[in-house]
Amino acid sequence: MAEITLLGVPLDCGKARRGCLMGPDAYRVAGLAETLSALGHEVCDAGNLAPAEVRDVTGPAHVVELPQTIAWTEALSDWARTAQGLVVFMGGDHALAMGSVAGMAARAADRGRPLFVLWLDAHSDFHTPATTASGNLHGCPVAYVTGKSGFEAFPPLVAPVPEDRVAMIGLRSVDPAEKRALERSAISAHDMREIDETGIAAPLRAFLDRVAAADGELHVSLDVDFLDPAIAPGVGTSVPGGATFREAHLVMEMLSEAGTVTSLDLVELNPALDERGRTAQLMVDLTASLMGRRIFDRPTQGFIRA
Repeated sequence: MAEITLLGVPLDCGKARRGCLMGPDAYRVAGLAETLSALGHEVCDAGNLAPAEVRDVTGPAHVVELPQTIAWTEALSDWARTAQGLVVFMGGDHALAMGSVAGMAARAADRGRPLFVLWLDAHSDFHTPATTASGNLHGCPVAYVTGKSGFEAFPPLVAPVPEDRVAMIGLRSVDPAEKRALERSAISAHDMREIDETGIAAPLRAFLDRVAAADGELHVSLDVDFLDPAIAPGVGTSVPGGATFREAHLVMEMLSEAGTVTSLDLVELNPALDERGRTAQLMVDLTASLMGRRIFDRPTQGFIRA
């Protein structure tokens, strides 16, 4: 059984549309801690993190809330570097991953191990502040943690994640600038067309084999929009054609069996767009699959848990 630390990250500045700051409380209401405890894990809810001091910084004028995002990145990366056990970051929008991945990469480096990153998302989030047309920094974390230029205002990376240690699964909405950057990169990028043709297990198994061969630690960044909006409506960036219920659980079950996951982001949940907690409950159930629940163990429940 694992020692699990839950951290609430009510970060809502990576985009213009509000609502993700309610995510941590939605996961608590959906029983995340209780579900993981029932599986036999030792669970500690560390409460909600606060950002570092917001300072004046310069950057592209169209970028949304740059100083606030930098403050969150600083606080998160510092906290994650010294965190104990397996960490679940309850977000919050996907700009959260700038700090969570940077901090976990530093923690892995302190242990003398490489960090790998599995990006489960409809979007590649491979923009820089200069290339994002929307100005939304939740579309930039992968570029930041892999050491791309354009992030001089952000905290310097202790341990940048090499591109060949990043895999993306579930892509189906990638901007032209990101597509060109991905094609030049060493990132393993798998879109839903490929998943339709080969299944979701094949690219994941190949990536997990690489993690195991390197004796690596694995950070999983799970965006609600990885899932099809028919089963997960509580997100402001939905794209049709996402992972099905069983595909998503298969991913989590395979990750559980691999035994290399050391941290998890749960991001982009917007409870204001959810249907009576349906998406929050699904994200909790997926986390349970990651932490050891199997097909035969899944409880019978109504469509919405009361």
